[in-house]
Amino acid sequence: MAALRIITLPPTLTGADAVAFAKDGLRRGADVVEVRTDLHAPDAVDPEALSRVMPLLVSERDKPLPAAWVKAAWRVDRDVERAQDMDAPAGRLLASHHAEGPLTTAEALRRWSRPIPADALVKHVEPMDGPAHLDVLLETQRQLSARFGAERVTVLGMGPVALPARAVLSRRNGLEYVAMGGAWTAAPGQRLLDDVAREHRKAKDANAPRLGILGTSISHSRSPRIHRQPFDRIDLAEDAPVEAVVDSLLPHYVGFSVTSPFKMRLARHTGSVMEAINTLVRRGSRWAAFNTDTEGASAVLERLGSQSVSVLGDGGSTQALRLVAGEQGVALTVVRRAEVQSPLTGDWVWTWPDRVAPPETLRFEGARVAVIAYGAPGRRVAAEIVRRGGTPLLLGAAWFVAQARRQRQLWETAT
Repeated sequence: MAALRIITLPPTLTGADAVAFAKDGLRRGADVVEVRTDLHAPDAVDPEALSRVMPLLVSERDKPLPAAWVKAAWRVDRDVERAQDMDAPAGRLLASHHAEGPLTTAEALRRWSRPIPADALVKHVEPMDGPAHLDVLLETQRQLSARFGAERVTVLGMGPVALPARAVLSRRNGLEYVAMGGAWTAAPGQRLLDDVAREHRKAKDANAPRLGILGTSISHSRSPRIHRQPFDRIDLAEDAPVEAVVDSLLPHYVGFSVTSPFKMRLARHTGSVMEAINTLVRRGSRWAAFNTDTEGASAVLERLGSQSVSVLGDGGSTQALRLVAGEQGVALTVVRRAEVQSPLTGDWVWTWPDRVAPPETLRFEGARVAVIAYGAPGRRVAAEIVRRGGTPLLLGAAWFVAQARRQRQLWETAT
């Protein structure tokens, strides 16, 4: 049985807005809405109204739970170490523990020495001190499940590299806390509701090997929508230890799509002869690295139809353009940020991510500029090109589809 998907009411939403949030969550695939005492005052929400939309989880954090919340609740979350008593209506207790730091499995089990009612659910949460802590959490999950019963237990990691760990743990968890999207999340490392709902709707095998995309600011990536499920959106900070992340996930994932800014770092980490890669495929006890961006680069250069093309930026995508240009006899010039001399004419490819501000002096004059970002980022780049006097060509979809088709073929060869 799939884990119940729980969305947490943001602190900025009260009254009718809170009910609207719950309705939107239900429409998108949420099963439970959570209200926490550290986020809302007792009279800020109508628990009865929320419970009429979907089951209501009320969680005691720092401040006591109002009686009206408890009365309307599907489950009542009380911390096993902080709560003076574990009072909850029969069959409604969610006993939880939120550790202040990473624990060994033995330390975690000692936190659960307090007697727990047989009809209570059990949730254990702790911050991760690095990607390798996933193995500890999996063992904690296994032993708590042996003690309390697998159907009752949920184990969660938190932190900047916790998202793929949560995805792996979710296969044995009873509850999954997810983010609705936007700037606010209830805990670091939460997966997006839309991605989780898609997985449960489309995954043909609950135990199928996982795939994912690794990058920074990838909330608009279409990869999770077009590749087979389960496919995780693993959004990491630019300085995240991505090398340790992929190593820790080798037993649990068969492949990754790699995007900015990790293409060059993971090429070096895997010992690839290429300067940049965009695809990892599991080969037994190691990662094999590939660059299917060459398929995308070929599609873009063919669409441009020019024998002389210049490129803005010298990242991972540019490496693919170099390779293909040489094969197709296209003269390719790479212009780095410090080398830009406006106004620019001719045919160009813009490879800078939209989160990276271009030079203020950049201007075009009669130039065609291929945009290889897609979706909302691609539209933002196109608007920037128009503002600077250029004519944008939205070729991100052509690049994306071509390279993704080859990625799927490679992942089918994983071992």
